[in-house]
Amino acid sequence: MKEEIKKFFAGDVEDSDEVLTKYSHDASLFEVRPKLVVFPKNEKDIENLVQWVNDNKAKYPDLSLTARAAGTCMSGGPLNESIIMDFTKYMNKIKKIERVIPFTIQPLFPGAKPVTVVGKAVVEPGCFYRDFEIEADKLNLLLPCYTASKSINAVGGMVGNNSGGELTLRYGKTEDYVASLRTVFSDGHTYTVGPENRRELYSKIAQVDIEGQIHKKVFDLIENNQALIDAARPNVSKNSAGYYLWNVLKKNTNEQENIFDLTKLLVGSQGTLGINTEITFYLVEKPSASKLAVVFLDKLDNLGEIVDTILETNPESVESYDNKTFMLAVRFFMDFIKTKGLFGTIKFGLSFLPELWLVLTGGVPKLILLIEYTGSTEEELDVKCRNVLNKLTPFKLRGRVTKSIQEAEKYWTIRRDSFALLRKHVKGRRTAPFIDDIIVRPEHLPEFLPKLNTLLNQYPTITYTIAGHAGNGNFHIIPLMDFNDPKTKPVILELSEKVYELVLSYHGSIDAEHNDGLIRTPFLKKMYGKEVYALFEVVKNTFDPKGIFNPHKKVFEDKNYLETHIIDPKQPITQHSS
Repeated sequence: MKEEIKKFFAGDVEDSDEVLTKYSHDASLFEVRPKLVVFPKNEKDIENLVQWVNDNKAKYPDLSLTARAAGTCMSGGPLNESIIMDFTKYMNKIKKIERVIPFTIQPLFPGAKPVTVVGKAVVEPGCFYRDFEIEADKLNLLLPCYTASKSINAVGGMVGNNSGGELTLRYGKTEDYVASLRTVFSDGHTYTVGPENRRELYSKIAQVDIEGQIHKKVFDLIENNQALIDAARPNVSKNSAGYYLWNVLKKNTNEQENIFDLTKLLVGSQGTLGINTEITFYLVEKPSASKLAVVFLDKLDNLGEIVDTILETNPESVESYDNKTFMLAVRFFMDFIKTKGLFGTIKFGLSFLPELWLVLTGGVPKLILLIEYTGSTEEELDVKCRNVLNKLTPFKLRGRVTKSIQEAEKYWTIRRDSFALLRKHVKGRRTAPFIDDIIVRPEHLPEFLPKLNTLLNQYPTITYTIAGHAGNGNFHIIPLMDFNDPKTKPVILELSEKVYELVLSYHGSIDAEHNDGLIRTPFLKKMYGKEVYALFEVVKNTFDPKGIFNPHKKVFEDKNYLETHIIDPKQPITQHSS
């Protein structure tokens, strides 16, 4: 197989034990060993490889292709037993970043306010976000759907997973910032995919090729099942589960307005419908200044009302972490500060004194909320922070306004780095991201979180913390578990069932931003029901009739594959933050 591919492939083709071992893992709890890893140099490489896979599927029945960017996925999305295609080595270029005449877009989540776009960028999937951010910053531009792992992830994975992060509360997810895609479909040809008006849609439907077939079948599928599809949409502001059929077709538009957009289906599809070779992003103005208000909750009874009150003040983000995370920072205080240098250590250490005093005088808070505002001046931001604390006065909460970026840094450090610290200090266990991305509406949190803790506490061998995006009810729980214990695998399946049952009872989503991959695909039928899941199968077969793109994700999978590919405890896991 390797020699056959090398005849037409300009990039690298590797099958050494070292390479195959590396690409057997991402940041998930799975190990799936590929037969080959390729590094395409250009779009033509991808077209040729897709055509070759198509032509040789009968000869090699298990032949398939999985696109991979930085490998920070927590769901097993870029793992495959056949061919892995890594974009980060060669197809990592920023082709264009420019400012444009401002216009507004409407993020897809309920209650979203219009966002002003002031820039566009054209990039290849293997571009690391950190490199993109440096170039965008030169024009004071921002791609606001970045994740907490932005220092190590790549933009192709953001598109594949429909990622979100700290700013999603205000700006929305990746799906809102993809203007267009260049995508290789299963016929081995590249197509430009983007929003279309009625005339353009009907013209595409009339085409006698795979692009025409896809347009016709997807349009008919949605038209004939509109009520079922609309009812299936999770009642939350973030969702990366399944195929987002409810976002593709707009109703009640005039002849000139865009009504049909296949990017809404391709974004978040984890490379199961085609291979993206180029992404055009919308960009926003980078805020010139930010400030943080911090609120400490001693009980969760009024959490829904508290979050609603905070949201009325239009914050940029509302993040959170629980009492276990807080005490972790206190317990391993020196680990947080030892990388700061002498002066930095003293300054960073002194900044923790208010928290130590807080614990001594009022006890450990059950939940800490980080409320961030952006603006033009320090004075403006100080007013915003004081205003939210005043509005929260009836709830009798402890709160404070940070005085500097450096002071705010300690809270962000706890939020982002505490789990890595926990993993370092708890010996004999490793990360197990399987209930790592649940979401319910914020008003349900006072009921939901205690029930969630009760469930988790039924398993005393599991060490866990809870942190996440409180502003939209999205929490990340990544337990530490002993994979040498034969009881661990059954617990993963059992606890997943229980937690997802709880989430769905509040009409939430089992997957807000990390996507389905190997870990959640077997639970999609439970979330959406048989009828909607059957529509997902139609979508997959329409785009990929031979099943050559990223198998075992989104559809056609059961729990057996999940269980049999859980990682060997001796292997390392890629780092990730949520």
